[in-house]
Formats: sequence, structure tokens, C-alpha cells
Amino acid sequence: MKFGSVPLDESEGGILAHSVRHENIVLKKGVLLTAGHVASLRAAGVETLIVARLDIGDVTEDAAAAQVATAISGDNIRVEDAFTGRANLYATCNGVLVAEASLVDAINAVDEQITLATLPPWRSVVEGEMIGTVKVIPFAVPAGLVTLAIGAAAGARLCIERYRPMRIAIISTLLPGLKPSTIEKTLRVMRERMAPAGASIVADVRCAHDTQALRASIDGVRDGCDLIVVFGASAITDRRDVIPAALTLAGGHIEQFGMPVDPGNLLLIGDLGGKPFLGAPGCARSPKENGFDWVLQRMLAEVPVSRHEIRRMGAGGLLMEIVSRPQPRTGGAPHDDD
Repeated sequence: MKFGSVPLDESEGGILAHSVRHENIVLKKGVLLTAGHVASLRAAGVETLIVARLDIGDVTEDAAAAQVATAISGDNIRVEDAFTGRANLYATCNGVLVAEASLVDAINAVDEQITLATLPPWRSVVEGEMIGTVKVIPFAVPAGLVTLAIGAAAGARLCIERYRPMRIAIISTLLPGLKPSTIEKTLRVMRERMAPAGASIVADVRCAHDTQALRASIDGVRDGCDLIVVFGASAITDRRDVIPAALTLAGGHIEQFGMPVDPGNLLLIGDLGGKPFLGAPGCARSPKENGFDWVLQRMLAEVPVSRHEIRRMGAGGLLMEIVSRPQPRTGGAPHDDD
């Protein structure tokens, strides 16, 4: 593409690089200059313009953006018509965004003229929400660059994993001093978290904070739900603590205890006969974002969450500093918020 200042009489057929406002004339950046435009500008005393002209083999900004955006858009993503070199991508359902950083990085590494930006991977999104944008920086790019950008994706695509209307069993363990209002608030917050997914609470069970009592409660709900979530009256502090021990006694296994996300460190992920099991950290009683959200959202979309994925959440995993900690882990702050 050629770019630069030219005499007005040589500008016809070029793309206007900068908007022109002169007396009664207003021409927007990117307009294709016609003989009529040139005549009007000449009458207004304009002598030169900065224009861009396509070379053979160049692809216009809108066409290039549309080609890249279409090539990388997978299930449940809609590409809007490109404008000013930008093609926006939108979710067509509620769900979780699958956007591997390696795909985004690979496209952006091809050349500065073609860019891709997305929401954070695994972000919960709703139908109609913009999840990404392809922006071509100049007015046109060589077709070869478009081919390279698409090739850099290596067939990988952005997609939305649709939420499923899952049935969730919630078990709350009890200790003296735990107020019933705290449990009711927890259930209310859970319903708010589940609402975008269309999930429902099919069991609300309360039992003593005791391994055998909890095991019996787990056995009582396991056949009528798709996911079990246990809110402990006291935070899990070890793999041999009440909640993980009860899961093991019920025939399940622990996938991961602890995660590099704060708040949310004391999360337990397990499996019970192929059914996901969550031991919630204390911070999950709050509506504020925490590591529990990151895992629950994936599970509501039936996206498996392994220990490997959990251990990759540390970069960006510091979500907030809890008010009760003037400095991290100082002042004797309770651990139940983890």
C-alpha cells in the first residue's frame, strides 16, 4: 500500500487518511475520494491531501479483518460486519469463553498490522456480549499477511461452551455459632451465581460438621444431582479434614485441594463416580468474585477442570486483598475467608 501526501488533482481514487473539515465540507477518514470530492475541495482552496492507495494483492482493512475473524470463530460466536478495519465477535449464548492465550499470541505475533484482542479466557459471558475484536491497523494489508495470520491459528478457534441446566445439590455443615442466616445468604448468593446457566438447586441438606454425618448426606444426594457443592462450617485445612475425608469415604477421590487464586485458596475439587464435587472455600459465601467462581463457571458448562488447569490460574489469580487482612497473612486474620 502506498501512503503519503499528494497534490489534490492526483488524489482521486485514493483513500482519505485523515478527516477533512473545511468550510462547508466534511469528509471522514477512510472515504474513497471521487471526482466530486476533488472538485469540492478544489473550490474550497485545498491543495494537498494525505491518501492511501492499494497495491496489487492488497486486501482492504474491512475484508482482512472479516477474514481473520471468521477463520478463528468457532461454536456459539457471531462475527459482526467489519467497519473501519474492525470485526467484532459476539457470544450467541450464555456460557464460558474458551480462548487460548497461545492462539491470541500467535496471531498478534504475525505482524503489527493485524491484531486480536479477547476477554480473559474462561470468562463467563452472556448472549450478545462482545468477546473479542480483530482490528486491522492500516487501510489495507497484503493478502499474504492475512493468510499468515489465519495460518498462525493452526486451526484453533475461539468458542463459547454453552451452559447446561445442571441440577446442584448443596450440603451445609453445621457447628455451634454458625447462624442460619449465614446459610440462607449462601444459598441466595449461589442462586445468583447459577442464574446465567439456568442451573437449579435440587437439594438443600444440612448436617453436623462431622465426617460420618457428611458422608451420609453425600450418599443421600448423589443420585439426584449433576454436581455436589459442600459449604463447610469451618474451612478445609488439610486433605484429611472433614470434607475431603467424607468424600473419600463415600467412594470419591480428591482431584485438587488448594488453588493459586486469592480469595479462593482453600477450594477442594473432587469426583464422585464421574460426578463433580466441590468443597467451597469460605469466600464463596460472598458474591464478590473469587476462585470458586472460576471453577464453578466451567463446571456449569461441563468443561472438565483438572489439577493441571487449576495450577495454571496463578497468573492473574490475585483478585483482591481481603479487608480483614491489613497486610497479607498478618494481624491474626482468620483463615476461613480463603
